[in-house]
This record gives sequence, C-alpha cells and structure tokens, in this order.
Amino acid sequence: MKKMGLIAATAAMTVGFSVNASAADTLASVKERGFVQCGVTTGVPGYSNPDDKGNWKGMDVDVCRGIAAATLGDADKVKYIPLNAKERFTALQSGEIDVLSRVTTWTLTRDSSLGLNFAGVTYYDGQGFLINKNLGVESALELDGASMCIQSGTTTELNAADYFRENNMEFEPVVFDTADQTVKGFEAGRCDVLTSDQSQLYALRIKLSNPSSAMILPEIISKEPLGPVVRQGDDAWFNVVKWSLFAMVNAEELGLTSKNIDSMKSSKNPNIARFVGAEGIKGTGLSLSDNWAYNIVKQVGNYGEAFDRNLGTSSPLKIERGLNALWNKGGLQYAPPIR
Repeated sequence: MKKMGLIAATAAMTVGFSVNASAADTLASVKERGFVQCGVTTGVPGYSNPDDKGNWKGMDVDVCRGIAAATLGDADKVKYIPLNAKERFTALQSGEIDVLSRVTTWTLTRDSSLGLNFAGVTYYDGQGFLINKNLGVESALELDGASMCIQSGTTTELNAADYFRENNMEFEPVVFDTADQTVKGFEAGRCDVLTSDQSQLYALRIKLSNPSSAMILPEIISKEPLGPVVRQGDDAWFNVVKWSLFAMVNAEELGLTSKNIDSMKSSKNPNIARFVGAEGIKGTGLSLSDNWAYNIVKQVGNYGEAFDRNLGTSSPLKIERGLNALWNKGGLQYAPPIR
C-alpha cells in the first residue's frame, strides 16, 4: 500500500454549553405530549434501523421503548428521529429530542463540556477495523499507509490517529457523514479499511453485497462505552432514563423475562416484589406508576432478551455477550439495586 500523510483529527465539539432552563422538566413534557422523542441513527442494524415496514428495531430502540413503557405505560409511544453523528448533540441540546440513544460513546469532553449527562452503558464496545479479505493483512499493524473510511463527528478518527501515531504508521482518512455512506464507500473501493466500533462493524458488514468478502481484524484500539444521553440540569428525567436501563439489567439478574413476569408478580422474593411494585419504594421517587419496571420487562424484555434479539445469537449479527454479560457471569453489566 502506498504511504499516505497522516491527517491529524480534531474534536469539533461545542464547549461551555449551558442548558436552557425551559428544558429542565422533560418528564412533565413527555407526559403531557404523550410520547418520547428519541434520537437514533440514520440506520445501523442491531442498534436502530427501520425494517421493511418502517418499524424501528434495535438495541438503542429498545432503550427508548423501555423509557416510554416506564413513563407512559406504553413502549410504542416513541417518535424516532434519525440523526447523523454531527447532528445528534445539537438536537439534544436544543430540545428537539428528549433522549439520545444512538451508539454514542461516553467521554470526558462529552460529559463535561456539552451540557449533557450519560445515563448508563448499554453496550461496552471498542474500535476495530473491517477490511476486504483481498487486502491480504491479518493485523492492524499491517495497515501503514492505508486509506480509511470514517464517519465524521465521531471519536473514531481521533482514536485511529492515536493508534497509528503510537505505532509509527500513517493513514489517509476518507470521511463520510453517515454509516451507510461509509459502508458504500468501502464497498466501492474508496478506502482500504472501514473503522468504527466493533459491534457496528458487524452491523455494517451485513450491508455488503457479499459479507463473506470482508473480515474484522482482531485488534481493539479503544474503549467505547455506549449509552443513552440526556440534558444536564434535569435530574427527574435523568433518573427516569438511567433507571429504565438499570431495570432491564436488574430484571435479567433476577430471572425476570417478558414471558414469566406475570407469574412472578406474586413471588415471595423481596427483590422481585420491589421490582414489580408490590412493596418497597414503588414508583414515587421517580414520579412514575408503581408498575413502571414491570411495564418495561413485560413490553420490552430484560437486558439479555434485548441483546439476544438485536445483537446476539438470535440476530443476524451473532455477537457474543463478552464484556456485556452480567457481572455474575464474567461481564461488566451491573446495575444498582432497586430497594
């Protein structure tokens, strides 16, 4: 491969953003409006992607559905707003959306300088590299001089620049606005390599006309904790969003599923009794109904169910749980207790 000059990537982020006081009661606005406005991708299978009937599906979509089930008692009361990476934070800051659930990495800059709060980790990921098998390389350390398809407005170009500089290599970024454009550019031969979060590489690979022609290299070069995001200065809504996610994780740990939760409502297990709202703190502290967590699991499922159908063994992506297994099964997924 011909060596290319390294183009230093820079973060194009607004700093010092202050939250508008009128945006500080999202929970009340959602209840009055009757639906959650959720920012999602323009189409990444496994995370947020419309099916052939226009229905949005994916892990990030299920997070939005869980929030709607908790808040409004109906997981279908969501308006999905597709956003590219450059639009996503502005849409949240301006109040165009209530929550951003869009394969977004939790970083210091985003958490401290944009007026935003990350509400938890939906998926522990890391950046990787997708190549055409005909390229004839087996390691990212063989990519010196490669052209690289990258989505703009993401952390990926900065991560790639750090990795290549650390290993005394160079690359040429070929930047696109959307994930679809990056995979089309890769397939058209605009670049040697497509780089993104590894789980997204699995999703983008199935969009190729011949997925078996491409392979994902073994190296993981970054930490990419992905999760939902809300505006700062709105603690009531922040609590609802993070506890909706925590409820899905706790439900899996307790063995509660969409299929058995009705039969478990009379359980003598105090942890389950608190979960379904039969005793304990119920929904008062969140300004929700007592069955808010029950509604999430009944209508959306627990974390494991959502993972399996969208990303895991029952999905086209076939991603292993890995770091996203529960903490008591060797993974990192761990939620504070409902008590």
